[in-house]
Amino acid sequence: MTGTPNESSTGSTSPVRAQTKISVSDPKIMVNLLGAKDEILRLIERTLESDVHVRGNEITITGDPAENATAERLFSELIELIEKGETLSVDAVRRTLRMLQENTSERPAEVLTLNILSRRGRTIRPKTLGQKHYVDAIDKNTIVFGIGPAGTGKTYLAMAKAVQALQAKQINRIILTRPAVEAGERLGFLPGTLTEKIDPYLRPLYDALHDMLDPETIPRLMAAGTIEVAPLAYMRGRTLNDAFIILDEAQNTTPEQMKMFLTRLGFGAKIVVTGDVTQVDLPGGTTSGLRVVREILRDVEDVHFAELSSSDVVRHRLVAEIVDAYARFDAAQEQQAAQSVHAVPGRAASGGRTPGRRR
Repeated sequence: MTGTPNESSTGSTSPVRAQTKISVSDPKIMVNLLGAKDEILRLIERTLESDVHVRGNEITITGDPAENATAERLFSELIELIEKGETLSVDAVRRTLRMLQENTSERPAEVLTLNILSRRGRTIRPKTLGQKHYVDAIDKNTIVFGIGPAGTGKTYLAMAKAVQALQAKQINRIILTRPAVEAGERLGFLPGTLTEKIDPYLRPLYDALHDMLDPETIPRLMAAGTIEVAPLAYMRGRTLNDAFIILDEAQNTTPEQMKMFLTRLGFGAKIVVTGDVTQVDLPGGTTSGLRVVREILRDVEDVHFAELSSSDVVRHRLVAEIVDAYARFDAAQEQQAAQSVHAVPGRAASGGRTPGRRR
C-alpha cells in the first residue's frame, strides 16, 4: 500500500482540501477491501467525512487533512487485517473505525487478530477494545469481574481463557458455576431428577464448551473431574486449588453467596465472575452480591473490575441499540422518581390541610 498526499486550497477563506492516494497492489486484497457488492466501501463512504473514490487498484481520499488521516489509517488497518488472513465483514469495519475514533493506543489490527483458541478452522478472539482489555485483565489478575450487558462476550471469553489455560497446563481443572435458579437455587420446586432440574440453568455453559472442545472429549473430561459444571450451592465448603473457576450470572447471587464463592479460592487458582447488574432476578428487596462487591473489594490488590458496555456487544447491531435504549429509559425513570420525592404535595406538607384555607 502506498499513500501520496496532494494538498490544495481554493482560496484564503475556503477550508483546505487535501487529497491522498492509496495503491493496493494485490487485487485479491482490493476485492476483500471493497466487500461483496461493494458493501464495505459503501459503509466507509457513509461513515467518513472525506470523499472516497476507487478506480482500479487506487483509492483516492479527498477532504479535510485530519479526516483524510483517519481514512488513511482505517484503510491501512483493514488491509493489514486482510494480510493476516481475515475476511472483512461490515461489523469488523465498524469496530475498527470505532477504535480509531476513540484514539486508543492499541491498533485495531492487533486487537482483532489476538487469538485465544482455534479449533477446526474457527478462532476465538476479542472483537472489541473493551473485550481485549477484559482478556488482558484475566491474564494479569487472580480475580476478575466482567460486568456488562448481554452480548458482550463476558462468559464466552472467560471460558475460552479457561480452556486455553487447561490446554497450556497452567491449571488442572475448570469449574463452571452459576445460580441454579434466579431467586436462591430452590431446586426442590422443579420437576425431575437433580440433573434434569439444574440442566436448563447450566445449558449455556455446556453450549460454549462444545464450541471450544471436541464434543467427544467433553464427557471424558467431565467424568474425570477435569471439567465440572455445577450450581453455585455445590461450591459451599470447598477449597479449589489449581483451578480456573467461572461464576456466571453473578448478579443473581446475594452478598452472602458472593462471599462464599470468592472464599473458595485456593492456591494456583484463578476466578472470573461475570454478570449484568441491569438484569437482577432476585426477589424484591434482595441486594445483588455483584452490585456491592465492587465497593467491598475496590482497594484489594490483584482484583480487577472490567466494565463492558454496549460498544462491546458483538451480536446483532440492534442488541447494542436495545441496551442503550433501556439504559436511557432506566435513567429517566430514576430521575423522575428522584424529582417526585422532592416535590412534596401541599396536603402532605401541611399535615393534610391546604395552605391558605380555614376550616
